[in-house]
Amino acid sequence: MKTTGHTTADRRYRVVRYALLGVALLVVGGSFVCVAAGAFRVAMQPIVQIDPALISSDAEVAIANAVYDYLVDVDADNRITPRLAVSWTVSPDGTEYTFILAEGIHFHDGTALVPGDVAWTFDRLRAAGSGLPTESLYANIDRIDVTGPREVTFRLTEPNPFFLFGLADNHALVVKRGTADFSTFNGTGPFVVDEYRPEDRILLRANERYFATDLPKLDRLEFLFFADSVAAVDALRGGQVDMAWRMPTALLLSLRSEPGIIAVDVPTNGFDLVRLRSDIGAGTDPRVVEAMKLATDRTAIFRVVQLGLGAVGRDSPVGPLYPDYYDESTPIPPRDPAAARALLAAAGYPDGLALDLYTPDTGGRPDLAVVLKEQWAEAGIDVNVIVEPESVYYGENHWMDAELGITGWGSRPYPQFYMSSMLTCDAAWNESRFCDDAFDALAAVAGTTLDEAERVAAYAEIQRILIERGPVIIPYFFASVAAHSDRFGGVELKAFPGRTDFRAVFVASEG
Repeated sequence: MKTTGHTTADRRYRVVRYALLGVALLVVGGSFVCVAAGAFRVAMQPIVQIDPALISSDAEVAIANAVYDYLVDVDADNRITPRLAVSWTVSPDGTEYTFILAEGIHFHDGTALVPGDVAWTFDRLRAAGSGLPTESLYANIDRIDVTGPREVTFRLTEPNPFFLFGLADNHALVVKRGTADFSTFNGTGPFVVDEYRPEDRILLRANERYFATDLPKLDRLEFLFFADSVAAVDALRGGQVDMAWRMPTALLLSLRSEPGIIAVDVPTNGFDLVRLRSDIGAGTDPRVVEAMKLATDRTAIFRVVQLGLGAVGRDSPVGPLYPDYYDESTPIPPRDPAAARALLAAAGYPDGLALDLYTPDTGGRPDLAVVLKEQWAEAGIDVNVIVEPESVYYGENHWMDAELGITGWGSRPYPQFYMSSMLTCDAAWNESRFCDDAFDALAAVAGTTLDEAERVAAYAEIQRILIERGPVIIPYFFASVAAHSDRFGGVELKAFPGRTDFRAVFVASEG
């Protein structure tokens, strides 16, 4: 990683842009060579949130990742890598993490980044009572100190073996101290926002002062908003965009034989969560939850919705992408609609149960809702499927308020994220309102112990509890899918698509 801003000597060339001509001229050895301008156009869902602390969808994360920088990042192989920090050390007891920042980092307004910006960012993210989704994630930070001109130290109340992964959380993008208005998009990142039109697009150009050597490789990055994946894929086929992602599996498979298009899929720990709120209505009776589980055929759903891409789920977010922790010793009961119907009758629903099932319109979630409707009908569970635009489902908080819903949870590089974010009693995104003291105690052990064997045992018991009494169904782990024009190289899709690093994308051919 480079420690100063870009200069002519660093690059050994300079790019002269001529807007009227729409080309770039590369000065190499005193000669001008015409090259492609390097605009990469990505089709994605419209966004709602622009404050990095509040982003959630892939589109929102992708845009923030282009405008801002993480202190540390996660590569495609789930390894922690440098970003703003070039190095770090950890105290022997695992409670102090000291980071050295790269030199020559500037916000887009020209202000130099200092360690105080890092401290302010994470103090904001962890502030008690803030209501931010990261409040519980960073609750074990005692304080953050500026310990040198390029040095910042995090001091923890107790060890956290996954702390570096926590610092790479989607929301943990470093912002300028005191920022209150995020509509200026004032980050340190590889791209600078030129224009933002909430209804249809956000246009960015390369940050000429970006601190990382020879990045970004693109001249422009354009995110174009599409209401549905079919329209986005049609635009890819027609050449109006260069990349589309988060499409139903069948749509991806249809692109594999398309000339000029590269279709990719990578395994992830991302999953679609079917959950019934356990604090209201039918969900307050555990027999209803058990009936839903017995009415569900996860293998059939995996075949129909995911067409074999990904893995069958087991009602726990600890998936096969975590081989050290994934455990199959607790069996999933076989589907039994008759037993499910009997449980509903015992719970006070002898004539069946009617519920609205909310789902966002992205990925295979609408298909999942339809299959669930068909399977559950045999057990006397009648669901009315309500498909909402993703921006509405998440933006208006339906995913937290709905009694019954399907929520897409993106892949994370470590399993503890799901415990502290969605399943412990005080988790900010505990959409099922699951609260189990035994579960919370095990989650605390898994997230703090430095004894790996103890952590493995804790995760195995966590999986048993969720299978037996958790108000959640995870029918599958989906693959991350995308397709892009073969005119571009350096496209390395990540398990969480929004974290795909567009800094390294380059023009491979002019087509």
